Amino acid sequence: MARVKRGVAAHQRHKKVLAQTRGFRGSKHLLYRRAHEALLKAMSYSYRHRRELKGDVRRLWIVRIGAAAKEHGMTYSTLIHGLKVADVSIDRKVLADLAMNDAAGFARLAETAKAQLAAAA
Repeated sequence: MARVKRGVAAHQRHKKVLAQTRGFRGSKHLLYRRAHEALLKAMSYSYRHRRELKGDVRRLWIVRIGAAAKEHGMTYSTLIHGLKVADVSIDRKVLADLAMNDAAGFARLAETAKAQLAAAA
């Protein structure tokens, strides 16, 4: 059986890892073993934080909706409850965008929610 020399593949793999760790501090971008460890950690952080970002953005939307609801004399929870009672199916992303960019549209939704809560009480 012929002998297989593997130096080229290993060298390419090392170069790829070192290229991905460009900009890391200290020996984490110079030495393969340290770079590989740092890269594994960085990849796991980026995977986790891509998922955390979705929650962060949702919390931002809720803060914006709550601030706009306060301008109309309501709390966030009463606004959301009023919209559910009124059978208005609009998500928080669109509500937050309306609160920021279309005050008149958000005011109409807030009035709808208030009217439904008053009718239900």
